[in-house]
Amino acid sequence: MFDKINHMKKIILFIVTLVVLNSCNSQEKDYLVTLKTKFGDIKLVLYDQTPLHKENFIKLAKNGQFDSTTFHRVIPNFMIQGGDVNAKPGHENEIDYLIPPEFVDTLIHHRGALAAARQGDQINPEKKSNGSQFYIVQGNVFSEEELTANLQKVHSYLNRLAEVPGYENIVQKLDSIYQTQGNEVLNKEMIKLIPVMENRFGTSFTNPISEERLEVYTTLGGAPHLDEGYTVFGRVVEGMDVVDKIASVKTATMSRPVENVYMTVEVEEISKEEWNEKYGGKTY
Repeated sequence: MFDKINHMKKIILFIVTLVVLNSCNSQEKDYLVTLKTKFGDIKLVLYDQTPLHKENFIKLAKNGQFDSTTFHRVIPNFMIQGGDVNAKPGHENEIDYLIPPEFVDTLIHHRGALAAARQGDQINPEKKSNGSQFYIVQGNVFSEEELTANLQKVHSYLNRLAEVPGYENIVQKLDSIYQTQGNEVLNKEMIKLIPVMENRFGTSFTNPISEERLEVYTTLGGAPHLDEGYTVFGRVVEGMDVVDKIASVKTATMSRPVENVYMTVEVEEISKEEWNEKYGGKTY
């Protein structure tokens, strides 16, 4: 029990440090963003370390361009995605630009993180962000083994493992697990293979991870596999219960909610002092 409390204290201290860094500039004012939905309000603060994304998001919100957009992609225990201005009738191609990535080592995909959506690496190798679409991480809590396992490397060695007596059908077995039980169970099975592979092939199948990230993702949770791939530019300070409600709605194909979840977005200008007093010590 005390260990868990200490873990949470470390997490709060880690995220508060980010907030202090964000607030240390000459501006006397900042913004509080409120996403209003039928399930309630989600309040967000945006980071000064990602100025291009912050300025763009505030501009769109102030202009009312987010209003009547939806959360069009919802995946439980992962994230809720919305803000597609171009999907509104009569607004096609209204947002015709991308935003250069603004990766910051200390801004990670913890539960409640606000980040920019983008197209995949094959057609977007520079990892530029979509001009309006964003997502909020609901996330999952991970074990240390899940966080440090280099599953991509494990996967690349599977055909070699299949040549080892007793593992001839490993590829087919893992494919069957994926098809019937999903990616989460598949990952756990692949993690079990790491000691065998390290002993057999004499190479490491683990990735280094900082103590801070390990602490966050094993307690608060999040989506660590997105780090350094998508720009995190803010976080939820109130309303994660609303995020959880949206994440639980019934979905159809392409993870689209069966019933539309619309939003309106409001921006409130507040002083830095009030910003720090209200939200400086809150994880969400």
